[in-house]
Formats: sequence, structure tokens, C-alpha cells
Amino acid sequence: MAARAEPARAYDLAMATTRLTVAQALVHFLARQVVERDGAEHQFFAGCFGIFGHGNVAGVGQALHERPDLLTYYQARNEQAMVHTAVGYARMRNRLSTFACTTSVGPGATNMVTGAALATVNRVPVLLLPGDVFATRRAEPVLQQVEAPSRGDVSANDCFVPVSRYFDRVERPEQLVSAMLAAMRVLTSQAETGAVTLALPQDVQTEAHDFPVELFQRRVWQVPRPLPDAAVLTRAAELIRRARRPLLVAGGGVIYSEATEALRALVAATGIPVGETQAGKGALPFDHPCAAGGIGATGTLAANRLAASADLVIGVGTRWSDFTTASRTAFRHPDVRFVNVNVAELDAAKHAAAMLVGDARATLERLSELLDGWSVEPAYRAEIAGLTAEWDAEVTRLYARAGAPLPTQSEVIGAVNAFSAPADVVVSAAGSLPGDLHKLWRTRDPKGYHVEYGFSCMGYEIAGGLGVKLAAPDREVYVLVGDGSYLMLAQEIVTSIQEACKLTILLLDNEGFASIGSLSRSLGADGFGTLYRYRRAGSLGLDSEERDDGLPVDLAANAASLGAHVLRADTVGELHAALEQAKSIDRTVVIYVPVDRYEAVPGYESWWEVPPAEVSETEAVHEARRSYERARAAQRPYLDP
Repeated sequence: MAARAEPARAYDLAMATTRLTVAQALVHFLARQVVERDGAEHQFFAGCFGIFGHGNVAGVGQALHERPDLLTYYQARNEQAMVHTAVGYARMRNRLSTFACTTSVGPGATNMVTGAALATVNRVPVLLLPGDVFATRRAEPVLQQVEAPSRGDVSANDCFVPVSRYFDRVERPEQLVSAMLAAMRVLTSQAETGAVTLALPQDVQTEAHDFPVELFQRRVWQVPRPLPDAAVLTRAAELIRRARRPLLVAGGGVIYSEATEALRALVAATGIPVGETQAGKGALPFDHPCAAGGIGATGTLAANRLAASADLVIGVGTRWSDFTTASRTAFRHPDVRFVNVNVAELDAAKHAAAMLVGDARATLERLSELLDGWSVEPAYRAEIAGLTAEWDAEVTRLYARAGAPLPTQSEVIGAVNAFSAPADVVVSAAGSLPGDLHKLWRTRDPKGYHVEYGFSCMGYEIAGGLGVKLAAPDREVYVLVGDGSYLMLAQEIVTSIQEACKLTILLLDNEGFASIGSLSRSLGADGFGTLYRYRRAGSLGLDSEERDDGLPVDLAANAASLGAHVLRADTVGELHAALEQAKSIDRTVVIYVPVDRYEAVPGYESWWEVPPAEVSETEAVHEARRSYERARAAQRPYLDP
């Protein structure tokens, strides 16, 4: 990633000499970082989220306090949540802008580890600045220090190493220069981006140093659009031309690279159908003739049937997770081949594919030129049209599903989808909601669908929704969250109130962990450990037991106590009215909806590998194991060159 520094006259040196503390230098540097793509420049850091403690209050805290004009400080309620908010923001900005996040040492720092893993798995940039123990070691062990008996240079922050794309510990002031430049290279790299962690010992943060003036000049990091090798592009085009049943799988890279128009042009000309990953959903509007919908373990009937018979699969901007490949059972044609378009070589190489290492938009535009005059056969177009029409009718059926004593999750999704505008954004992350949304949400805008499913992190929803709103204040943001996930990280409702960032939160209460309850039943375990119930005779209860002893928990009252305006909806009709009312309220709204735990959206000719026990005293587990062995027989290594 190339960067250029603009002349010193672009920076007001009168207000900041070169002698600065490490924390002050860091803030000054971050404020001057800009990214440029396609001639448009973007300030890379929108601000800094933080919670202060003894490890950063006198360092980064003092620097932010001293110069609020350089980097806006945002107060958070939970360290993990602040990273989720930064990720939601960065994803909404197509990874061209993000936040820094600062914490104290000890639990404040380790609370961020989950957020770091989420950012790295999802290939989304965020800068983490955890405080660390004293570099001088004069007073150790200090409060909250983890002592390793075999090593003196270990701290709790070493937990960040495996979940960060780049990690450094700044133990001397002069190390900050190389650390910051290396951090920016990774953060702005479309191929390598993820969480970047700079651990900052609390004494070093406050130490002064004579930093070079050039470090604080406005620095522009260019985000290029590289093309794959011409010979490889020609070979890939030949493979596509020879295919009889090609299928394109659109991943998050299509949206991040702003390649949706290029994708539309390619498939309109060629007739190649498109299945979408969770991150790629919205690459085509739901009613596009080539849009087959979500693919894989949470995919649609249309996409999964097309996948099963595809002789060539073109992956664009996807990392090929097990959900996308249905644990390597989705693509069943005996001679299936893969062509992968990805800016990251790691992902382009998967499934022994023809590797097109390059920017998604530039590569799709070049493929369109190479495929000029070619299209799939009319019979294949007709088959695609029939499958997509059949699927659209199935979505309509599930949106209007009735008969259960409580609203079903599919009815709630249908109500929100029908009420929302095309540019509104739906946000979710964990439980059964992502799978149902992947199947059922009718996307109309490339940025209208925001489901975190790389890490599928419970608790992401509200914090991530806040990040989306900060990035797109003119859009309505609808957060769909289950009761289990809500109980893990609900407190950023307070931050949304503080920052006047209105969210509309649909809190779906199914009295426990319904998604894993369903998985448990499929494995013969009867929902063990997934219901919210009193302990009776040593047990919390199973799904097959008829018990009416749910816990006296009022999540709606909890949301109100955090400052949200709360509406309750016990029926689909009341939900429609609540959505209408919420639109006119000027602060975060929580619509509390009790939903049916057992009325689930079906699976559609797909599978996800979760092995049941080989040995058990329960016949249901034996049957689950037999079903598993039958399904596993369809797995493919996808190793053909």
C-alpha cells in the first residue's frame, strides 16, 4: 500500500511542536491519515472510542483531552462493544474509514480480544490501543498485571497476537514511528486488513520524545485497483466460455470494492446466476433476474439447487467459509471447477482455483470485456427464472406464516422488510436470525444488509448497529437481536442515546438460545442447556418437557432503564403499528416481540457439519450420527486443478 506525505505547510505546526509524548504523537499522527481510492479521499480515523483507567488516562486520555480538534473522543460502555462499533462503521464505509479504540491495562484490554478476532475474521480494519504494564518494570507486578513464571516480557496483551493482523508493543518512544507506519500499511491494505494492535505501556505513553516533523504531515494512503495477470485472466475467461452451468458466488469483496454495478453488467450480459454469501448479500437487488439469493448452509432453494449442478463456480470476494460451501457439500457436479477473484491471495487460492488476484471491480470489468458476445444457453436462463420465481413465492409464504400462538421469526422479518425503505439497513449477528435473514431478507441496496457472520458474535448487534448509524446517519437502522444476544451486550443503547444516534431495535424473545436449541435437537440432545428456566430437580429442563416456569425477566423494562423508548408487540398487527410509531420517535426505540421458539424456517437442500457423538446411551443421538455419516459422504475436497 503506497502512501504519500503532503508538504509541511498542510499541517499547523504552530500548535504542535516536535517534542511530544508518545500518546500525543500518536493522536497527532492518526489525525493526519487519509485514504484515497478512485480520486476520492477519506479521513481514515473518524475518532477514538475509549474507556479510561490507570493504564491510559494519563497517556492517550490526556492527549485526546488536550487536542479534541484532532481526534474526537467517543465514550463507550464496554470494551468489546467499542470494537464492534468500529467494525460496523468501517464495514459501512467499505473499509475506507474506521475508529481507534483505547483501553486501560488488564481486563479493559482483554475485553477487546473478542472484538479483535471478529474484525480480523471479517477482514475489517480497526486500530486497538490497549494500555500495557510498565516497560521499565520498576514497580511490577502492577495492578492487573499477569505474571508468567517462564517469561518476563509477557503481559495480558499477548492474547491479541493470534487475533490481530499486526501486533506491536511500543516499549520505547522512538519505536512509535515504525509501529504507526506498519499499522497503517496493514489497516489500509485491502488484502491484509483486520485488527491492528499497538500495545502501549502506561509509562511509555507519557514519555516525551523529539519526533520528526515529517511524521505529522498529512499522509495519503492510496487504495489501488490491481488487475490479475493478463494470461490468467484470459485462461479464466476460457473456462467460463466452456462452462454449461456456471454460477457466481458474490462475497463481501464485491461490496467493499464497490463492484456491484460491474457485477450487474457482467451477469446481465452473460446470464450467469449469482448466489450471495452473508457479507455479499446485496451485491444484486433481490428481484434481479440473475439473483438466486443466499447460498450454502443458510441459503435459498434456488441458489442451492444451482450450486449442486454447477460445473464452474466463480467466487468473487469470498473467503469460502463452511457455511458458504455447506461444509464442502454444496457443489456436487463431478467435474466442478473454481475461478476465484480476490484481492487476497490466501482466499484466491482456495479450492485449487484459477487464481485471479486483484480488485473485484477492476477484474469483473475486464472479464466482461473478455466475455463479450458470450452468454449461457436459453434453457439455463429459463431454469434460473423458474427457480427464482419459486423461491420468491416461498419467501412470500413465510412472511405471511400464521397459526402459531406467537409471531414467528419469519413474520417479524417480513414485517420489518415491508416497512423499511430501500436504503434502510438491517443489522444482526448471531443465533437463528442470520440464517433466516440470509434466506428471507429482500435486499434492495448494496449497503442495506449488515449481518456479521464471519465470527457470528453474540452481542455484536446493538454495538454494530451504532457503528452503522455513525457511518450513515441519514439511514434508518433496524437492529434484530435475540434475547440471548441482547443479554450479552445491551449497554451500547446508552451510547446511542448519548450520541443522538437513533436505532430501532427489534428485541425477539424466545426464552433462551433458540438457535442452538434447534441444533441440539437435531443432534439428539433435546435442547439441553438452551432454555431460560428455573432449576427443578437438578435440571434446567429439556425441550420435550412440558413446564411453565420461565424466568421473571423483563427485557423491555431493562431497555427502558437504559434510556430507550420501549414499545411492546405481542402480535404481527401490533408490530406493524409499533414500527410506524417508532419512525416518529427521535431516540433509540426498542420494540419487544415475544416469538415462537419452535416455528423455524426450513433448511433448503443444504447441510452444515456438526458431528454428533459416536457413542451414546441415547437412541436419538445414534440416529443423528447415522444421518451425519450419510451427509458427510457427499463432502468433496475440491482439489481438481
